[in-house]
Amino acid sequence: MARSVATNRYVDRDEMLEFVRPRHNGILTTVRADGRTQQSPVTMGLDDDDRVVIASYPERAKVFNARRNLEASVLVLSDDFGGEWQQLYGRVEILDLPDALEPLVEYFRNIAGEHSDWDEYREAMVKQGKVLIRVTIDDWGPIAKGGFPARLVDG
Repeated sequence: MARSVATNRYVDRDEMLEFVRPRHNGILTTVRADGRTQQSPVTMGLDDDDRVVIASYPERAKVFNARRNLEASVLVLSDDFGGEWQQLYGRVEILDLPDALEPLVEYFRNIAGEHSDWDEYREAMVKQGKVLIRVTIDDWGPIAKGGFPARLVDG
């Protein structure tokens, strides 16, 4: 089997958003009170203002941590585990109900399209007490792909 070369492709903001927009699997990293990191696998997307959005519950560790330390990072993964990824960094805000309700609708639309019954969806979000985590992207790393160092790949 041919070895592939690990890559790091540095991109501008438009290219970063183009990479992130169709991807919905990520790892949200927040900081615990003791300074250690908390990593949470999440379903994520971009809202209409190009912020990372993640639906959650107010009792979750990621929400507690984000309320305390208003910064986080998101590792955006490709559907293929061996595919490309990108690290994003930014400022966090937590939207609680009722303010979160329409942004949760936007979250669903941007990730999955139209819901068959928006009233039912809104009712479920209220019943579950959902919150929305928004990360305003301030910085990002390269689009990366794993592999071997170039020196180890047969030419």
